[in-house]
Amino acid sequence: MDDLLIQRGQEPARTRLVLLHGWGADARDLMPLGECLSQASGLAIECMALNAPELHPAGSGRQWYGLFPEQWADAAQAVHELKQRIEALDQRQIPLSKTVLLGFSQGGAMALNVGCQLPLAGIIACSAYPHPHWRPQESRPPVMLLHGRDDDIVPVEAQRRLAEQLGGDSESCRLHTFDGGHTIPNDTVPLMLEALRSWLSPISQDF
Repeated sequence: MDDLLIQRGQEPARTRLVLLHGWGADARDLMPLGECLSQASGLAIECMALNAPELHPAGSGRQWYGLFPEQWADAAQAVHELKQRIEALDQRQIPLSKTVLLGFSQGGAMALNVGCQLPLAGIIACSAYPHPHWRPQESRPPVMLLHGRDDDIVPVEAQRRLAEQLGGDSESCRLHTFDGGHTIPNDTVPLMLEALRSWLSPISQDF
């Protein structure tokens, strides 16, 4: 398993975007989005996509833990291991305070569970859902939740449950829904760029 894929810009990276793919995909799945965000942001971002540790039961793609049926007991171990992987990233030039997690579907659930335990710059969770018994820490990074109103894989009700747990729509929990299903449409890119710039631009100016 390749642990990660990296897309570097011409400038030395000052910030980091970590991508967590959904169930049945792999690290390559979100890299086009990551490259788009990195290039359009105007920031010196290192874009990194992580592979989930387990093979998907269908034989292609990967999973953070089993979903059909749900292996929630395994999810806790997956969260623990991912947290260790994030903490083990080289932080000499790019500390966690300059890192954003972006996850889709199962990767979104993982990004929220792990990210709310770490001093990150922010979390973007697309079509995400809460793990059972998950409760975010009171001191957590800012979060953006993106979800399709017609999502038949992870219904939009999951976003509402997450919003309740995160304290509702606010500056630290931005909610956006769109017409569409279980996807990340192009018209959400400006929203993500706005979040990245607001979370990372002031930090980048320190250099």
